[in-house]
Amino acid sequence: MSNAQFETYGPSRAHEPPEYGGFDPYSAKTLGYGVPGAYDTRSGLYETRTETYETRTNTYATGTYGTGREAYEDTYRPAYEVAEGARRPGGRSGARRRAAPRHKARSAERADGPMRRLVPQALVVAFLAGGTTAFVAKDKAVELSVDGKQRTLHTFADDVTELLAEEGVEVGAHDVVAPAPGAVLSNGDEVAVRYGRPVRLTLDGQRRQVWTTAHTVEAALKQLGVRAEGAYLSTARSRRIGREGLALDVRTERTVTIMADGLARTIRTNAATVREVVEQAGITLHGQDTTSVEPESFPRDGQTITVLRITGRKEIRDEAIPFAVERVDDPSVFRGTEVVERAGQPGLRRITYSLRTVNGVRQKPRRIKSEVVREPQTQVVKVGTKPLPTSVRGADHLNWQGLAACESGGQPDAVDSSGTYGGLYQFDAQTWRSLGGKGRPQDAPAAEQTMRAKKLFVRQGASPWPHCGARLHG
Repeated sequence: MSNAQFETYGPSRAHEPPEYGGFDPYSAKTLGYGVPGAYDTRSGLYETRTETYETRTNTYATGTYGTGREAYEDTYRPAYEVAEGARRPGGRSGARRRAAPRHKARSAERADGPMRRLVPQALVVAFLAGGTTAFVAKDKAVELSVDGKQRTLHTFADDVTELLAEEGVEVGAHDVVAPAPGAVLSNGDEVAVRYGRPVRLTLDGQRRQVWTTAHTVEAALKQLGVRAEGAYLSTARSRRIGREGLALDVRTERTVTIMADGLARTIRTNAATVREVVEQAGITLHGQDTTSVEPESFPRDGQTITVLRITGRKEIRDEAIPFAVERVDDPSVFRGTEVVERAGQPGLRRITYSLRTVNGVRQKPRRIKSEVVREPQTQVVKVGTKPLPTSVRGADHLNWQGLAACESGGQPDAVDSSGTYGGLYQFDAQTWRSLGGKGRPQDAPAAEQTMRAKKLFVRQGASPWPHCGARLHG
């Protein structure tokens, strides 16, 4: 605190007790900072104040201010004086008598008192001034833009990461921060945060999810490098993209060539299907007409599409279904003999074919439909397992070879022109069964036919063979 505030004391206050616990503002002729005081030039006033001070000095020596008032302890009184006064006789009165000769010494000490008190205060002020300078140096004015919203703020953050944390700005993997997080901040820097937005993009038929920091569809297309000129967009270009993102279908403009009726047409299109491209080229498909690629497929840039003019008809054809054969062992039939128990019957299948002509060229018939009209019937065949007899008494010595050669030319499966007689010996069906034969005689093995012919000879002689019977004895 400066001593200048004490310069208002004058003669009118000479008999009032001094303020600040006995501090005498007039004991020094210089201010607290070593600057000469007003007393060097105001000699008359100083003289008066000096006298007042002298009077007050006597009063201080007693340790009280005046009489009849509250006593104040002299805080600037040396401790050794207090101790000496206490030891010497006379108490306070003795102390007063002894204090008078030391007035000039105490005055000199009081003259240095304000300077001693001002030096620590100056040091504190200097320290605070240095701290304030450092405090001000840490403060930075920064421009912060969060998703396009700008504001200027003061911060003590050292880097971008600290600044965002102070402002409660959270960023994710798809967000963009410039300068990058961790970059050192300086006064006047600009920090921009742009939030990422998901876009479910279908570009020329290919679906994928991308991220953009753009705020509009048009800006997002530029950022993603999508050529929007002449393209089809499923939403307006000026539409804003919120933090939740959006779905966007983009079909860029492509060059497609259509070949039809001997002519080639090349057009620019953003159509979604080949069928749409053909229609945009002014070509009409009739009846079975189609294209060389799937009509509903996506047309690619530089693709050539051929229109197929198709005429055709249907043709129905019947095909036989072969029957299966089932063989069953029969112990009543001689071994080597097979008898058809149930004849098989083929089935019938009806097939529909498509006969087409494409651009004047006939194509291979194409099977488009098949249905079974009649199921085949399985044939059942009995297979003999009975052992053949070795001989027939009374007939083994005859010429059976000669008889067979005469009757059938020696062919076991021979059948006459009427279909009544069959086999080596031309049995009729009734005679064959009476001899124990199964099925037809021409289906039986030659040995069985010979064995049954011998039995017939034993029973009736050579009469069953009126023309060739004589060969038996030849």
